[in-house]
Amino acid sequence: MTDTPQRTRPLRVLAAMSGGVDSAVAAARAAEAGHDVTGVHLALSANPQSFRTGARGCCTIEDSRDARRAADVIGIPFYVWDLADRFREDVVEDFVAEYEAGRTPNPCLRCNEKIKFAALLDKALALGFDAVCTGHYAKVLVGEDGSRELHRASDMAKDQSYVLGVLDQEQLAHAMFPLGDTLTTKDEIRAEAERRGLAVAKKPDSHDICFIADGDTQGFLAGRLGKAEGDIVDEDGNRLGTHEGAYGFTIGQRKGLRIGTPAADGKPRYVLDISPVSNTVTVGPAAALDVTALTAIKPRWCGSAPSGPGTYTAQLRAHGGETEVTAVPVDGGLRVTFTEPVRGVAPGQAIVLYDGTRVVGSATIASTTRATAAAV
Repeated sequence: MTDTPQRTRPLRVLAAMSGGVDSAVAAARAAEAGHDVTGVHLALSANPQSFRTGARGCCTIEDSRDARRAADVIGIPFYVWDLADRFREDVVEDFVAEYEAGRTPNPCLRCNEKIKFAALLDKALALGFDAVCTGHYAKVLVGEDGSRELHRASDMAKDQSYVLGVLDQEQLAHAMFPLGDTLTTKDEIRAEAERRGLAVAKKPDSHDICFIADGDTQGFLAGRLGKAEGDIVDEDGNRLGTHEGAYGFTIGQRKGLRIGTPAADGKPRYVLDISPVSNTVTVGPAAALDVTALTAIKPRWCGSAPSGPGTYTAQLRAHGGETEVTAVPVDGGLRVTFTEPVRGVAPGQAIVLYDGTRVVGSATIASTTRATAAAV
């Protein structure tokens, strides 16, 4: 298989430019490779000033200006596209609804699926573009038969294939990731940006969730869902304290429980379960977080769907490690068994399966089976 940047004919490429250094360098590399590149910045908020400021996000007025300046230096046309309504519906509202239901979503993964490689790509293709280019660290390899495979970036330390595991074969056919083969440090990417005259060379990386301006997820959810006092209980149902909204907790959380009564063994307690129906948060020892299996729904395959059981490695968080699993397609979903128990697995998270460096696909965790407790 070959990497997509090695295509022989120039392409009409729409470069998604967030205003950060990675997307700017990606656009510059695509243009330098001879492609006909147009830059676009996605306006994802009806009021960008309400999103993160201080050049730390990807939705601010500062970011759109930084993206425009980078496009001017590269020498490519540049536009701002308003996708605020679509972003609010598909990402922000989904985020709030998932937490309200006691699940833990990944908004960046949902944004890649619904915005950058659905809404943006659909519009790009309608306008005659061949591909969408982004600054993600991942690779698309092309087979002799024209099929595409999504692979991890050459540098595992910067790999972002986890948040791209929602892309299907058709979307991969029109995706370009010029940074995927980069075996350099982020400092070297910044040095390249500086050599190219891009002012974003020294711009800080984005952090946290772009639509939560102050980084206070619990405060954001409280503002959307309101306070709802409920009980914090142990595994036997004994009341240990209260909370102001079960949505403010995640599976595996240790800090911020505000439990006055210490555990009998003196060890820390963690969030084991979140019940939106009873508005109850259950806490217990770390060992009770051990998960041996899970079921997942809404699978998205980067190629052909597996026809039977398979052994893979799985990643459960954007910056998490790999763990060996056996996955079996069942009833339109997946049943996954871990070779060794893992901790902190929460419904709503994405599980992404790998065969070596190849991304097989992803699915949304629906339920887990604990080593020492009933299914959650």
